[in-house]
Amino acid sequence: MTYAARHPVDYRICLFVVLTAACFNSGKAFGQPVQNNQAGFGVEQKPFGQVPDDRKVTIYELTNVKGLRARVIDYGAILVSLEVPARDGKLADVVLGFDDLDSYIKRNPLFGATVGRYANRIANARFTLDGTEYKLTANAGKNHIHGGTDKRFDKVLWKGRPFQNGEEVGVRFSYLSKDGDEGFPGNLNCIVTYTLTNGNELKISYEATTDKPTIVNLTNHSYFNLAGAGNGNVLNHELTINADYYTPSDKALIPTGEVHSVKDTPLDFTEPKTIGARIDRLTQTRGYDHNYVLKNSSGSLVLAARVYESTSGRVMEVHTTEPGMQFYTANGMKEIKGKDGKIYDRHYGFCLETQHFPDSPNKPHFPSVVLRPGQKYSTMTVFTFSTR
Repeated sequence: MTYAARHPVDYRICLFVVLTAACFNSGKAFGQPVQNNQAGFGVEQKPFGQVPDDRKVTIYELTNVKGLRARVIDYGAILVSLEVPARDGKLADVVLGFDDLDSYIKRNPLFGATVGRYANRIANARFTLDGTEYKLTANAGKNHIHGGTDKRFDKVLWKGRPFQNGEEVGVRFSYLSKDGDEGFPGNLNCIVTYTLTNGNELKISYEATTDKPTIVNLTNHSYFNLAGAGNGNVLNHELTINADYYTPSDKALIPTGEVHSVKDTPLDFTEPKTIGARIDRLTQTRGYDHNYVLKNSSGSLVLAARVYESTSGRVMEVHTTEPGMQFYTANGMKEIKGKDGKIYDRHYGFCLETQHFPDSPNKPHFPSVVLRPGQKYSTMTVFTFSTR
């Protein structure tokens, strides 16, 4: 039976939410931090430099009542840091990134990035929709990846607006991607919302509307290390992925269109296994860089993955409305100077990019990424933190 027959769901309407560890103050005008009667709970705004055309960049610091803290910037709607307690209560920043804006502008390998208009790869940097062929920016050899170059979503300045209620704080970022940017059709109005709850959840949600038929596939590209960013590799992290199948790819990491079982392969994380247990068997990619077919035929919020780091006791669970998830282990990373002067090297982080499948516009039997006028794209992903 084909994948489409097993999963007959229209995925055109998607919402992507990532739980950001932060708390926002409500009841005041935008730009004015507000104190809450719960110590530490709230949001602060501070300058974070300026882009080359002199527009100012703002960093938003979100804090919940338990001390979990996230920082996000309006440049690229990027998650800069996420401080999470260990079993002994000590906080550590668990996402890779930089201390300064200039590094995000000039040398960022998508640390914390909002990725769009299309996350992952599109073969030959082109697709056909309603009989019209669209040619995209080719930025991965002859293929397209992660939205292109100058107008991809992590390279533009979004408009941020903080919010707060009794149990959560967040920032709502908005951006208009114009018709023709990187070759994509339609004016795409986008909203990315980071929300931090008092339940130690970080949510990221994506919404979009268009005035022409187009394709959309958005995600967040944070690199996690639950031992703390820069504190060695992630090979001893214990991982579970709620997927029995994956989409095999060619040498350029373009899906063949097939859907294969993970059973008896190094990709099988249906039971908890350390990331490094079988990684040496993946000689072509030098690590994990694979799209998993999640057990999510309904488009509801379901468990996608669980990660445990034994020295700190930190646990991260990922729930999403998306049909797929790219698991990536920073296979090409080499001696990048990150926050606090720490060096990030190969396998020093892992990504769990909830998404639609790579090259879906050229694979009609994959869940659809088409968005039409009058429809609303909306997906949600939730990162929940605990200890054991």
